[in-house]
Amino acid sequence: MWIITRYLESNISLFEFETEEEAREALKNMKGCNILSEVVYFNDPCFQVA
Repeated sequence: MWIITRYLESNISLFEFETEEEAREALKNMKGCNILSEVVYFNDPCFQVA
């Protein structure tokens, strides 16, 4: 999951995206100070031991 945190006019907003591509596309059109973050959960398949 990808999150954009936006700070604009003393307000903080969070936006969730499933893919990095859609998050980066939305980021291009956002005003204010933005932070793009990837959220990785401990139980994601990439952490599973075979």
